[in-house]
Amino acid sequence: MLSKLWQKAFFRLRQAAHDRVRSPLRKAYWRMQGAAFGRRVSLAPVAMTWPHQVSVGDDCILERGIVFKFDSYWLPGPRIVVGGRVFIGSGCEFNIRRGITIGEDSAIGSNCKFIDHDHGTALGKPRDAEPGGEGEIVIGKDVWLGAGVVVLKGVSIGAGAVIGAGAVVTRPVPEYEIWAGVPARKLGARR
Repeated sequence: MLSKLWQKAFFRLRQAAHDRVRSPLRKAYWRMQGAAFGRRVSLAPVAMTWPHQVSVGDDCILERGIVFKFDSYWLPGPRIVVGGRVFIGSGCEFNIRRGITIGEDSAIGSNCKFIDHDHGTALGKPRDAEPGGEGEIVIGKDVWLGAGVVVLKGVSIGAGAVIGAGAVVTRPVPEYEIWAGVPARKLGARR
């Protein structure tokens, strides 16, 4: 019994240290480099290539190991825009050239990937020398993405949609639909 009480107390103290000390220090560090954070954002250790490209709304939770990679030269920002009350799970990667917008009240499961560009496939040309397609990604309000979802260039996911774990989303998802699979396809609708 005493052991469980100590465990609970330790957990609460550790969480309080994160909320009151470490998270504000991390936000201050990234703000000095140009990132924007709303009020009451919980920020675990993350990585950013161009911090001025990242804007996070109020009351968001960003777990450990998220990578915000703006994959281009310096350009004015932000191009990675996260709305209010969004949860982003550990290990997510934002590999962005054009832009991504995530609507309010959305939940992004761990290890999701967002890639808004690709490379050409012609023979005889170096991968980086060949232009590939690019397209902004738009995630609507109240969208749920399961763990390990991959969202590719030019995709929009409508408000209230649910994407099953491990899905690869290659085309637009209408509002309030449930999609899963590789490539993702409609399985049903939220009622």
